Amino acid sequence: MQSSTGERRADRPHSASNSRINDIDALRGVALLLILLVNIAFFASGYAFHLVADPADNWFDRMISTLVELLFAMKAYLLFSFLFGYSFTLQIESAARRGVPFLPRFLRRLSGLFLLGIVHAVLLFQGDILTAYALLGLLLLAARRMSPRTALTAAACVVGAVAFLIGVAAVLGATLVPDSAAAVEAGARSTAALQGGLGDVVVEHLRSLPAALGGLAVQGPLAFSAFLVGLAAGKQRMLAEVPAHLPLLRRIEAVGYPVGLAGATLFAVGGGTSNLTGLMLSVITAPFLAAAYAATMLRLFHRRRRVADVLAPVGRMALTNYLGQSLACVVIFTGVGVGLAGHTPPAQVLLVALALFAVQLAASAWWLRRFRYGPAEWVLRAWTNRERPAMRR
Repeated sequence: MQSSTGERRADRPHSASNSRINDIDALRGVALLLILLVNIAFFASGYAFHLVADPADNWFDRMISTLVELLFAMKAYLLFSFLFGYSFTLQIESAARRGVPFLPRFLRRLSGLFLLGIVHAVLLFQGDILTAYALLGLLLLAARRMSPRTALTAAACVVGAVAFLIGVAAVLGATLVPDSAAAVEAGARSTAALQGGLGDVVVEHLRSLPAALGGLAVQGPLAFSAFLVGLAAGKQRMLAEVPAHLPLLRRIEAVGYPVGLAGATLFAVGGGTSNLTGLMLSVITAPFLAAAYAATMLRLFHRRRRVADVLAPVGRMALTNYLGQSLACVVIFTGVGVGLAGHTPPAQVLLVALALFAVQLAASAWWLRRFRYGPAEWVLRAWTNRERPAMRR
Protein backbone atom coordinates (compact mmCIF):
# COMPACT_ATOMS: atom_id res chain seq x y z
CA MET A 1 0.00 0.00 0.00
CA GLN A 2 1.32 3.42 -0.89
CA SER A 3 0.38 6.76 0.54
CA SER A 4 1.73 10.28 0.47
CA THR A 5 2.38 10.41 4.21
CA GLY A 6 6.10 10.85 3.82
CA GLU A 7 5.93 13.76 1.39
CA ARG A 8 2.92 15.70 2.70
CA ARG A 9 3.75 18.74 4.77
CA ALA A 10 2.39 18.59 8.31
CA ASP A 11 0.49 21.89 7.86
CA ARG A 12 -1.15 20.88 4.57
CA PRO A 13 -4.93 20.33 4.80
CA HIS A 14 -6.00 16.71 5.10
CA SER A 15 -7.95 15.11 2.30
CA ALA A 16 -10.34 12.26 3.05
CA SER A 17 -7.99 9.88 1.23
CA ASN A 18 -4.97 10.97 3.25
CA SER A 19 -6.91 10.63 6.51
CA ARG A 20 -8.06 7.14 5.54
CA ILE A 21 -4.53 6.03 4.68
CA ASN A 22 -3.11 7.59 7.83
CA ASP A 23 -5.69 5.87 10.01
CA ILE A 24 -4.72 2.44 8.66
CA ASP A 25 -1.00 3.10 8.87
CA ALA A 26 -1.26 4.69 12.31
CA LEU A 27 -3.27 1.74 13.65
CA ARG A 28 -0.62 -0.58 12.23
CA GLY A 29 1.98 1.48 14.08
CA VAL A 30 0.10 0.98 17.35
CA ALA A 31 -0.01 -2.77 16.66
CA LEU A 32 3.75 -2.76 16.13
CA LEU A 33 4.28 -1.11 19.51
CA LEU A 34 2.08 -3.67 21.27
CA ILE A 35 3.88 -6.54 19.52
CA LEU A 36 7.22 -5.13 20.64
CA LEU A 37 6.03 -4.83 24.25
CA VAL A 38 5.16 -8.54 24.21
CA ASN A 39 8.03 -9.92 22.12
CA ILE A 40 10.88 -8.08 23.79
CA ALA A 41 10.57 -10.31 26.88
CA PHE A 42 11.70 -13.28 24.76
CA PHE A 43 14.92 -11.49 23.87
CA ALA A 44 15.60 -10.31 27.42
CA SER A 45 15.30 -13.74 29.05
CA GLY A 46 15.27 -17.37 28.02
CA TYR A 47 12.72 -18.21 30.70
CA ALA A 48 9.85 -16.51 28.88
CA PHE A 49 9.94 -18.97 26.00
CA HIS A 50 9.58 -21.87 28.45
CA LEU A 51 6.53 -20.22 30.07
CA VAL A 52 8.13 -19.81 33.50
CA ALA A 53 9.28 -16.75 35.42
CA ASP A 54 12.93 -16.00 35.98
CA PRO A 55 13.73 -17.18 39.55
CA ALA A 56 15.57 -13.89 40.08
CA ASP A 57 12.39 -11.84 39.52
CA ASN A 58 10.99 -10.09 42.60
CA TRP A 59 7.33 -9.22 43.24
CA PHE A 60 7.58 -5.98 41.26
CA ASP A 61 9.12 -7.75 38.27
CA ARG A 62 6.33 -10.32 38.29
CA MET A 63 3.71 -7.59 38.58
CA ILE A 64 5.11 -5.90 35.46
CA SER A 65 5.14 -9.20 33.58
CA THR A 66 1.55 -9.87 34.67
CA LEU A 67 0.43 -6.46 33.42
CA VAL A 68 2.00 -7.13 30.03
CA GLU A 69 0.22 -10.49 29.90
CA LEU A 70 -3.04 -8.86 30.93
CA LEU A 71 -3.01 -5.89 28.56
CA PHE A 72 -1.07 -7.00 25.50
CA ALA A 73 -0.44 -10.76 25.25
CA MET A 74 -2.72 -12.37 22.63
CA LYS A 75 -4.14 -8.94 21.71
CA ALA A 76 -1.21 -7.39 19.86
CA TYR A 77 -0.97 -9.97 17.08
CA LEU A 78 -4.77 -10.07 16.71
CA LEU A 79 -4.79 -6.35 15.94
CA PHE A 80 -1.93 -6.77 13.47
CA SER A 81 -3.72 -9.75 11.88
CA PHE A 82 -6.93 -7.76 11.53
CA LEU A 83 -5.00 -5.14 9.56
CA PHE A 84 -3.47 -7.84 7.36
CA GLY A 85 -6.97 -8.96 6.39
CA TYR A 86 -8.14 -5.39 5.87
CA SER A 87 -5.14 -4.52 3.70
CA PHE A 88 -5.87 -7.62 1.63
CA THR A 89 -9.09 -5.96 0.44
CA LEU A 90 -7.16 -2.80 -0.45
CA GLN A 91 -4.70 -4.83 -2.53
CA ILE A 92 -7.57 -6.39 -4.46
CA GLU A 93 -9.08 -2.94 -5.09
CA SER A 94 -5.72 -1.53 -6.17
CA ALA A 95 -5.10 -4.36 -8.64
CA ALA A 96 -8.58 -3.92 -10.13
CA ARG A 97 -8.08 -0.15 -10.45
CA ARG A 98 -4.76 -0.56 -12.24
CA GLY A 99 -5.97 -3.42 -14.39
CA VAL A 100 -3.22 -5.81 -13.27
CA PRO A 101 -3.65 -9.48 -12.29
CA PHE A 102 -4.00 -9.82 -8.53
CA LEU A 103 -3.52 -13.55 -7.96
CA PRO A 104 0.08 -14.06 -9.22
CA ARG A 105 1.28 -10.93 -7.45
CA PHE A 106 -0.33 -11.89 -4.17
CA LEU A 107 1.12 -15.40 -4.35
CA ARG A 108 4.59 -13.97 -4.99
CA ARG A 109 4.05 -11.60 -2.07
CA LEU A 110 3.21 -14.52 0.20
CA SER A 111 6.26 -16.45 -0.96
CA GLY A 112 8.42 -13.40 -0.22
CA LEU A 113 6.95 -13.10 3.27
CA PHE A 114 7.59 -16.80 3.83
CA LEU A 115 11.27 -16.52 2.86
CA LEU A 116 11.76 -13.41 4.99
CA GLY A 117 10.07 -15.21 7.87
CA ILE A 118 12.42 -18.20 7.64
CA VAL A 119 15.47 -15.93 7.76
CA HIS A 120 13.93 -13.93 10.60
CA ALA A 121 13.13 -17.05 12.64
CA VAL A 122 16.61 -18.53 12.31
CA LEU A 123 18.75 -15.43 12.71
CA LEU A 124 16.69 -13.05 14.83
CA PHE A 125 13.54 -14.37 16.52
CA GLN A 126 12.17 -17.89 16.67
CA GLY A 127 8.69 -16.51 17.41
CA ASP A 128 8.39 -15.13 13.87
CA ILE A 129 4.85 -14.65 12.55
CA LEU A 130 5.63 -13.90 8.88
CA THR A 131 5.81 -17.54 7.84
CA ALA A 132 2.44 -18.21 9.46
CA TYR A 133 0.96 -15.15 7.73
CA ALA A 134 2.29 -16.39 4.39
CA LEU A 135 0.62 -19.80 4.81
CA LEU A 136 -2.59 -18.41 6.28
CA GLY A 137 -2.69 -15.93 3.41
CA LEU A 138 -3.50 -18.85 1.13
CA LEU A 139 -6.62 -19.55 3.19
CA LEU A 140 -7.51 -15.86 3.11
CA LEU A 141 -7.17 -15.96 -0.66
CA ALA A 142 -9.63 -18.86 -0.79
CA ALA A 143 -12.05 -16.92 1.43
CA ARG A 144 -11.87 -13.65 -0.52
CA ARG A 145 -15.38 -13.96 -1.96
CA MET A 146 -17.05 -14.44 1.43
CA SER A 147 -19.69 -11.90 2.35
CA PRO A 148 -18.93 -9.81 5.46
CA ARG A 149 -21.57 -11.70 7.45
CA THR A 150 -20.18 -15.09 6.41
CA ALA A 151 -16.61 -13.99 7.19
CA LEU A 152 -17.60 -12.85 10.69
CA THR A 153 -19.51 -16.07 11.31
CA ALA A 154 -16.53 -18.14 10.16
CA ALA A 155 -14.21 -16.11 12.41
CA ALA A 156 -16.45 -16.76 15.43
CA CYS A 157 -16.55 -20.47 14.61
CA VAL A 158 -12.75 -20.65 14.43
CA VAL A 159 -12.38 -18.91 17.80
CA GLY A 160 -15.03 -21.15 19.32
CA ALA A 161 -13.40 -24.31 17.99
CA VAL A 162 -9.98 -23.34 19.36
CA ALA A 163 -11.44 -22.46 22.76
CA PHE A 164 -13.39 -25.73 22.85
CA LEU A 165 -10.31 -27.85 22.09
CA ILE A 166 -8.25 -26.03 24.73
CA GLY A 167 -11.08 -26.50 27.24
CA VAL A 168 -11.22 -30.22 26.52
CA ALA A 169 -7.46 -30.47 27.01
CA ALA A 170 -7.77 -28.62 30.35
CA VAL A 171 -10.55 -30.96 31.54
CA LEU A 172 -8.43 -33.97 30.60
CA GLY A 173 -5.63 -32.63 32.79
CA ALA A 174 -3.20 -31.54 30.07
CA THR A 175 -0.68 -28.83 30.89
CA LEU A 176 1.79 -26.80 28.89
CA VAL A 177 4.41 -26.93 31.69
CA PRO A 178 4.30 -30.49 33.06
CA ASP A 179 7.56 -30.11 35.02
CA SER A 180 8.21 -26.62 36.38
CA ALA A 181 11.70 -27.48 37.64
CA ALA A 182 12.71 -28.80 34.21
CA ALA A 183 11.26 -25.68 32.58
CA VAL A 184 13.31 -23.45 34.89
CA GLU A 185 16.45 -25.39 34.01
CA ALA A 186 15.64 -25.07 30.32
CA GLY A 187 15.10 -21.35 30.82
CA ALA A 188 18.54 -21.01 32.40
CA ARG A 189 20.13 -22.86 29.45
CA SER A 190 18.26 -20.66 26.96
CA THR A 191 19.35 -17.50 28.76
CA ALA A 192 22.97 -18.66 28.70
CA ALA A 193 22.65 -19.36 24.98
CA LEU A 194 21.30 -15.86 24.36
CA GLN A 195 24.32 -14.46 26.17
CA GLY A 196 26.62 -16.27 23.73
CA GLY A 197 27.71 -15.37 20.21
CA LEU A 198 25.80 -15.55 16.94
CA GLY A 199 26.31 -19.31 16.63
CA ASP A 200 24.85 -19.90 20.10
CA VAL A 201 21.87 -17.67 19.34
CA VAL A 202 21.12 -19.41 16.04
CA VAL A 203 21.40 -22.86 17.64
CA GLU A 204 19.01 -21.72 20.38
CA HIS A 205 16.55 -20.49 17.77
CA LEU A 206 16.70 -23.78 15.89
CA ARG A 207 16.27 -25.75 19.12
CA SER A 208 13.23 -23.64 20.01
CA LEU A 209 11.51 -23.83 16.63
CA PRO A 210 9.48 -27.01 17.38
CA ALA A 211 7.97 -25.37 20.46
CA ALA A 212 7.33 -22.17 18.48
CA LEU A 213 5.52 -24.19 15.83
CA GLY A 214 3.47 -25.79 18.58
CA GLY A 215 2.43 -22.33 19.75
CA LEU A 216 1.16 -21.60 16.26
CA ALA A 217 -1.46 -24.31 16.78
CA VAL A 218 -3.28 -21.65 18.80
CA GLN A 219 -1.91 -18.46 17.28
CA GLY A 220 -2.44 -19.56 13.69
CA PRO A 221 -6.22 -20.16 13.81
CA LEU A 222 -6.75 -17.02 15.90
CA ALA A 223 -4.70 -14.96 13.44
CA PHE A 224 -6.80 -16.36 10.59
CA SER A 225 -10.00 -15.46 12.44
CA ALA A 226 -8.68 -11.89 12.71
CA PHE A 227 -7.88 -12.00 8.96
CA LEU A 228 -11.55 -12.79 8.35
CA VAL A 229 -12.73 -9.93 10.56
CA GLY A 230 -10.38 -7.61 8.65
CA LEU A 231 -11.76 -8.97 5.37
CA ALA A 232 -15.31 -8.19 6.53
CA ALA A 233 -14.33 -4.70 7.72
CA GLY A 234 -12.53 -4.02 4.43
CA LYS A 235 -15.54 -5.02 2.38
CA GLN A 236 -17.62 -2.63 4.48
CA ARG A 237 -14.94 0.10 4.05
CA MET A 238 -15.01 0.62 7.79
CA LEU A 239 -11.65 2.38 8.07
CA ALA A 240 -12.34 4.41 4.94
CA GLU A 241 -15.38 5.99 6.57
CA VAL A 242 -14.54 6.26 10.27
CA PRO A 243 -16.91 9.20 11.00
CA ALA A 244 -19.85 7.16 9.73
CA HIS A 245 -18.94 4.32 12.09
CA LEU A 246 -18.36 6.28 15.31
CA PRO A 247 -21.50 4.91 17.03
CA LEU A 248 -20.36 1.37 16.20
CA LEU A 249 -16.88 2.11 17.56
CA ARG A 250 -18.40 3.32 20.83
CA ARG A 251 -20.45 0.12 21.11
CA ILE A 252 -17.31 -1.93 20.48
CA GLU A 253 -15.58 -0.11 23.35
CA ALA A 254 -18.60 -0.50 25.65
CA VAL A 255 -18.60 -4.28 25.16
CA GLY A 256 -14.95 -4.94 24.40
CA TYR A 257 -13.33 -3.40 27.46
CA PRO A 258 -15.35 -5.10 30.23
CA VAL A 259 -15.42 -8.49 28.48
CA GLY A 260 -11.83 -8.31 27.28
CA LEU A 261 -10.36 -7.04 30.55
CA ALA A 262 -12.27 -9.62 32.61
CA GLY A 263 -10.92 -12.46 30.49
CA ALA A 264 -7.44 -10.91 30.38
CA THR A 265 -7.36 -10.64 34.17
CA LEU A 266 -8.21 -14.31 34.62
CA PHE A 267 -5.66 -15.16 31.91
CA ALA A 268 -2.84 -13.18 33.53
CA VAL A 269 -3.59 -14.07 37.16
CA GLY A 270 -3.97 -17.73 36.22
CA GLY A 271 -0.44 -17.92 34.85
CA GLY A 272 -0.83 -16.63 31.30
CA THR A 273 -0.22 -19.01 28.43
CA SER A 274 1.04 -21.73 30.76
CA ASN A 275 -2.47 -22.31 32.15
CA LEU A 276 -4.91 -23.93 29.74
CA THR A 277 -8.05 -22.72 31.49
CA GLY A 278 -6.83 -19.12 31.44
CA LEU A 279 -5.70 -19.60 27.86
CA MET A 280 -9.18 -20.80 26.88
CA LEU A 281 -10.77 -17.73 28.45
CA SER A 282 -8.27 -15.47 26.71
CA VAL A 283 -8.97 -17.08 23.33
CA ILE A 284 -12.63 -16.13 23.77
CA THR A 285 -12.14 -12.64 25.21
CA ALA A 286 -8.88 -11.35 23.67
CA PRO A 287 -10.62 -10.45 20.36
CA PHE A 288 -13.00 -8.20 22.32
CA LEU A 289 -10.12 -6.30 23.95
CA ALA A 290 -8.16 -6.04 20.69
CA ALA A 291 -11.28 -4.65 18.99
CA ALA A 292 -11.77 -2.14 21.81
CA TYR A 293 -8.16 -0.98 21.44
CA ALA A 294 -8.68 -0.48 17.71
CA ALA A 295 -11.94 1.41 18.26
CA THR A 296 -10.34 3.73 20.82
CA MET A 297 -7.38 4.51 18.57
CA LEU A 298 -9.61 5.17 15.54
CA ARG A 299 -11.73 7.57 17.58
CA LEU A 300 -8.57 9.27 18.83
CA PHE A 301 -7.24 9.61 15.27
CA HIS A 302 -10.58 11.12 14.25
CA ARG A 303 -10.32 13.78 16.97
CA ARG A 304 -6.54 14.34 16.84
CA ARG A 305 -5.25 14.06 13.31
CA ARG A 306 -1.74 14.93 14.45
CA VAL A 307 -1.55 11.70 16.46
CA ALA A 308 -2.25 9.68 13.32
CA ASP A 309 0.31 11.75 11.39
CA VAL A 310 3.01 10.91 13.95
CA LEU A 311 2.22 7.18 14.02
CA ALA A 312 1.56 6.66 10.30
CA PRO A 313 5.19 6.55 9.06
CA VAL A 314 6.16 3.70 11.40
CA GLY A 315 3.08 1.80 10.21
CA ARG A 316 3.87 2.41 6.57
CA MET A 317 7.24 0.74 7.16
CA ALA A 318 5.69 -2.05 9.25
CA LEU A 319 7.73 -4.89 7.74
CA THR A 320 11.02 -3.00 8.05
CA ASN A 321 10.22 -1.97 11.60
CA TYR A 322 9.08 -5.45 12.64
CA LEU A 323 12.35 -6.94 11.42
CA GLY A 324 14.25 -3.95 12.76
CA GLN A 325 12.80 -4.48 16.24
CA SER A 326 14.15 -8.03 16.27
CA LEU A 327 17.55 -6.94 14.97
CA ALA A 328 17.81 -4.19 17.58
CA CYS A 329 16.79 -6.58 20.37
CA VAL A 330 19.41 -9.10 19.25
CA VAL A 331 22.05 -6.37 19.42
CA ILE A 332 20.83 -5.08 22.79
CA PHE A 333 20.17 -8.33 24.63
CA THR A 334 22.24 -11.16 23.14
CA GLY A 335 25.97 -11.76 23.19
CA VAL A 336 26.08 -10.65 19.54
CA GLY A 337 25.92 -7.11 20.93
CA VAL A 338 25.59 -5.63 24.41
CA GLY A 339 24.51 -8.90 26.08
CA LEU A 340 21.84 -7.68 28.50
CA ALA A 341 19.85 -10.95 28.40
CA GLY A 342 19.28 -12.25 31.92
CA HIS A 343 20.49 -8.99 33.46
CA THR A 344 17.57 -6.63 32.74
CA PRO A 345 14.42 -6.63 34.92
CA PRO A 346 11.00 -6.45 33.21
CA ALA A 347 10.40 -2.77 34.02
CA GLN A 348 13.68 -1.78 32.35
CA VAL A 349 12.89 -4.09 29.43
CA LEU A 350 9.66 -2.14 28.85
CA LEU A 351 11.60 1.15 28.95
CA VAL A 352 13.95 -0.26 26.31
CA ALA A 353 10.92 -1.17 24.18
CA LEU A 354 9.45 2.33 24.46
CA ALA A 355 12.81 3.95 23.65
CA LEU A 356 13.27 1.67 20.65
CA PHE A 357 9.81 2.50 19.34
CA ALA A 358 10.47 6.22 19.79
CA VAL A 359 13.61 5.84 17.66
CA GLN A 360 11.57 4.00 15.03
CA LEU A 361 8.98 6.79 14.98
CA ALA A 362 11.64 9.40 14.27
CA ALA A 363 13.64 7.22 11.86
CA SER A 364 10.55 6.22 9.85
CA ALA A 365 9.43 9.83 9.42
CA TRP A 366 12.95 10.84 8.36
CA TRP A 367 13.24 7.93 5.92
CA LEU A 368 9.87 8.47 4.23
CA ARG A 369 10.61 12.13 3.60
CA ARG A 370 13.42 10.91 1.34
CA PHE A 371 12.33 7.49 0.08
CA ARG A 372 9.12 5.93 -1.19
CA TYR A 373 9.42 2.64 0.69
CA GLY A 374 11.11 1.12 3.68
CA PRO A 375 14.05 -1.18 2.81
CA ALA A 376 12.13 -4.41 3.48
CA GLU A 377 9.03 -3.06 1.72
CA TRP A 378 11.16 -2.22 -1.32
CA VAL A 379 12.59 -5.76 -1.44
CA LEU A 380 9.15 -7.34 -1.07
CA ARG A 381 7.66 -5.04 -3.71
CA ALA A 382 10.47 -5.83 -6.15
CA TRP A 383 9.93 -9.56 -5.58
CA THR A 384 6.15 -9.23 -5.88
CA ASN A 385 6.08 -7.14 -9.06
CA ARG A 386 9.25 -8.52 -10.66
CA GLU A 387 10.57 -5.03 -11.20
CA ARG A 388 12.95 -2.59 -9.58
CA PRO A 389 10.79 0.12 -7.94
CA ALA A 390 12.04 3.69 -7.83
CA MET A 391 13.29 4.21 -4.29
CA ARG A 392 14.01 7.93 -3.95
CA ARG A 393 11.26 10.49 -4.04
